[in-house]
Amino acid sequence: MIVIQTILVDIHNINYENRRVNKNACGIWYYGNGMISQPIIFTDLDGTLLEHETYSFSAAVPALEILNDKGIPLVFCSSKTKAEIEYWRNKLGNHHPFISENGGGIFIPLSHFTEEDIRAAVPTPKIVDGYHVVVLGTPYGVLREALNDLRARGFDIKGFGDMSTSEVAEITGLSREEAELATRREFDEPLVFQGDTVDFSGFLAAVREKGLRLTQGRFYHLMGDHNKGGGVDVLKLLYRRKYGTIITIALGDSPADLPMLEKVDYPILVRNYRGEHDPTIAVPNLIRADGVGPDGWNRAVIELIRKGF
Repeated sequence: MIVIQTILVDIHNINYENRRVNKNACGIWYYGNGMISQPIIFTDLDGTLLEHETYSFSAAVPALEILNDKGIPLVFCSSKTKAEIEYWRNKLGNHHPFISENGGGIFIPLSHFTEEDIRAAVPTPKIVDGYHVVVLGTPYGVLREALNDLRARGFDIKGFGDMSTSEVAEITGLSREEAELATRREFDEPLVFQGDTVDFSGFLAAVREKGLRLTQGRFYHLMGDHNKGGGVDVLKLLYRRKYGTIITIALGDSPADLPMLEKVDYPILVRNYRGEHDPTIAVPNLIRADGVGPDGWNRAVIELIRKGF
């Protein structure tokens, strides 16, 4: 029988009362029955690994270096586009699979899993730009049509597809280069409400009538019937086929991250840019990390490594 921990949510004093875990140099967990588990970490980017205003990850560098040294997979799971995530993968030296646009697309480097495992987990994967691509999201063109229809019904909204690169840069704080990457959308449309009053309940009902969903991170996002949790499920299946037993961790800061946090063994909520833990997020065994964004990310990951990896 695997011995399961009891978690107290103060990240500075996580209580692993009943856990019997040892580690090896590769960051693999050994449970009390001798079973080996490979850690897999999923993380949001904006406001979590990346600071909300500056997009800096410098506060998380100590933990990132430890994960790299131990060879622990770090999977980006973000509202960002494929092009944006590739930009950050290059900056961070990350070569693992990633999940784009709130779970709309999963991008798996061709050599990361065996062809047998890919076929078992994803019956009909596409191969694009050196990735096995799993599409869970609604095509962007469909979302744009829906947004235009909602606007015609009187909702004063503006999506990224209505904005110039300069406008996207202004409202996001991104450079023009990064803002251009943010406009290369495939499965998800960030939007802003304009005007003095917003009939949010009416807008949400209209979105649901179209069979679509709205989620919230830095912006509201119009999307189909997908979320980050669906992408996590696919990759968990692949990682289990690769490693056997895995232990999963996820870090986020906003409601868009809730479906991801619900799918893992260790859900970790960092403080948002207001210095708060989002009160709408409540999942079993939630760890509320002390520290905003990448500072909280760094503290939480290092604490888990110290206690368990």
